[in-house]
Amino acid sequence: MKLTPVVCLIVILGLLQSVSLWAQEAQPLQANAAVEVQVERLSTQLRCLVCQNQTIADSHAELAQDLKQEIRAMAAKGMTDQAIIDYLVARYGDFVRYKPPFNPVTSLLWLGPFGLLLAGGFGLFVMLRRRQTMTTDAPLSADEARQVSELLK
Repeated sequence: MKLTPVVCLIVILGLLQSVSLWAQEAQPLQANAAVEVQVERLSTQLRCLVCQNQTIADSHAELAQDLKQEIRAMAAKGMTDQAIIDYLVARYGDFVRYKPPFNPVTSLLWLGPFGLLLAGGFGLFVMLRRRQTMTTDAPLSADEARQVSELLK
């Protein structure tokens, strides 16, 4: 089979077009690599307030990008990780943390699943104990058997 120049051109254009699938959005990089490492580390610990089920590192929401810029600016000023997290928690509440801390307010969140598991296990134990103590029905007397047979006729 003879390949014509048109077919070759179509194949080449198709291959070149698929290269664009590998393209990614440009990420602004800080001149200081340590700041960029700090931004990435903090971005994986903080929740996107729009998506709510993603970290700001994974989110493409505008607010997540703004938060990353804000973190980048604070990190460039020399703020520590804890100072940046404290600032964001003061501004947005504990919800901004992807892993909330254990305190009296969040204790039900942390201990609730274990409490439900214990309650379910206790309920299962009680149910199985009751099943063991159930008595079996006594056999029918001759008079009762006669009455049943009459009713079934």
